[in-house]
Amino acid sequence: MAYHLEGRLLEVCNCRVLCPCWIGEDPDYGTCDTIIAWHFDKGTIDGVDVAGRTIAMIAHVPGNILKGNWKAAVYLDERVTHDQEQAILGVYTGKKGGPVAELAKLVGEVVSVEKVPISFDVHGGKGTLKVGTAGYAELEPYTNATGATTTLADTVFSTVPGAPVFVGKSPHYRSKNAKLGIDVDLKGHNALQSTFVFSS
Repeated sequence: MAYHLEGRLLEVCNCRVLCPCWIGEDPDYGTCDTIIAWHFDKGTIDGVDVAGRTIAMIAHVPGNILKGNWKAAVYLDERVTHDQEQAILGVYTGKKGGPVAELAKLVGEVVSVEKVPISFDVHGGKGTLKVGTAGYAELEPYTNATGATTTLADTVFSTVPGAPVFVGKSPHYRSKNAKLGIDVDLKGHNALQSTFVFSS
């Protein structure tokens, strides 16, 4: 049971900039409502090619992120085939081990799994994400004095284990899921983007 995945991540939440969860602190408002998406630029899972596909998650984190018990709604790119769906969910439920399994342990309950149109257009710390009618997020990066994108590395928590993230801000973040009790429409809150390589 092996996978090798390379791609890009976008994560936006209702914390202020910079999100304290990544350094192990409690969310700014006690709980966290977030949207996270992993887009696979290339990759295979047990021989199944998943290049060009995206998995996204809208989640409610009830407290410190490291304590888990997240409630999540999972969204898959509507173009996924049956084999791709089974392969991707196998990785993201932790059944196939590796670095993604450590992240999957934090999810206590999955309230739904849906296929929806997903648009992922994020490059170098800037871009947009659309997840059906459930989520929308924009990202603008912070930069250093020379214009290079600001990065955060060696953190206690990560949705892209082993990779640094581009630190940014979301000009607009909208997320709605009745099963999670989430109805968010915010401007100027936390956003992060990264590239990742996951292998098991």
